[in-house]
Amino acid sequence: MEGGDLELGELLAAAEAAPPGESVDVVARDLQKRLGAERVSFLFVDLIGQRLVRLAASGAAFTDAEPIELKGSVYDSVLRNQRQHVEPDGQGGQRVITPVSNRGDCVGVLEVTLQHADDTVLRQVRDAAHALAYIIVTDGRFTDLYHLGRRTTETSLAAEIQHQLLPSAPCCEAAQFTLAAGLVPADDIGGDTYDYTLDRGTLHLSITDAMGHDTNSALLATLLVGALRKARRSGCDALKQADHAHQALLRHSRGLATGQLLCVDLETGLCELVNAGHPWPLRLRDGTVEEVRLAVNLPFGVVAPGSYRLQELALRPGDRLILLTDGMLERGAAAADLASVVHDTGALHPREAVRALTASVLDACHGRLRDDATVMVLDWHGDRRRPVEDGTDPR
Repeated sequence: MEGGDLELGELLAAAEAAPPGESVDVVARDLQKRLGAERVSFLFVDLIGQRLVRLAASGAAFTDAEPIELKGSVYDSVLRNQRQHVEPDGQGGQRVITPVSNRGDCVGVLEVTLQHADDTVLRQVRDAAHALAYIIVTDGRFTDLYHLGRRTTETSLAAEIQHQLLPSAPCCEAAQFTLAAGLVPADDIGGDTYDYTLDRGTLHLSITDAMGHDTNSALLATLLVGALRKARRSGCDALKQADHAHQALLRHSRGLATGQLLCVDLETGLCELVNAGHPWPLRLRDGTVEEVRLAVNLPFGVVAPGSYRLQELALRPGDRLILLTDGMLERGAAAADLASVVHDTGALHPREAVRALTASVLDACHGRLRDDATVMVLDWHGDRRRPVEDGTDPR
């Protein structure tokens, strides 16, 4: 297939035949054979989102080179814009940097050096990068290589536990919505979680904050997330999920946790939710940022009479909903002015809005947060298969 289009079936078969973790070698050989590529490497974004780590082809071992600072680099621009970048390599060839992404999740970038790069060749490199994203996601189930590559700082035990509770991708794009989430400090967290899943008709979201510090809060979060997922996977709505989580904490711990559970109907945008002692969300609608003043129930695990209340929130196409933990609102972060950041980043992809929000809190606290800080940003597009009808929001 030299000089021809990417044969996806052949590439995937070659990747499956190779040992897990050698995805870059498989793609490199394909690009060398078809396009005469001279140097091929994949660069991971590290766990804290500040550096890139290079995984070079041939042996699939990380190079000894120092991690590359992401901020202000050409790689940062490629990841932010999700556009391929081409420039001279200084030796008569072309350096091509292409985003490696899967459903909106930025895995990293593919860097290739070529002697010739016309539109057809560049398209083939983009196709290879797209295939690489799927290969890496699959291989990640069988090797720690990619997890290892993302560690550029020492990770606490609590953070290690915590990251296993999070979805494998912090970003998801679909016809009806775009979602992104993040938490800081990523290498020393111990209580916050976010979760999402998509079924045929509903987007399920949760954001939780287990009280305590270090491994104690991480273990409490493990119990909480496990109970929520068990209930969700049994077909429970947000109200029943809340009850299952509450009962789990009462029976198996002495801890408590706040949280918000949301079930969004993909056809109508109607959101059913439970607010268990959690900070109010923010909503950006028609250029205006406001708090969504929900009724507040007691946190999970609090011994008290009464039950949780199911509430409704109608999302309109164009709405941006921001879910937060109290770490985003701590006293030291007051100077961050989150409402202004939400407003000023309204035109950005939710992935970039998350980066801006967490960065503003870290800057306000001079990099020293007293608690975890987590944010989820949901852009609601609506059902693009149907015409948008005018209507009023019950809120």
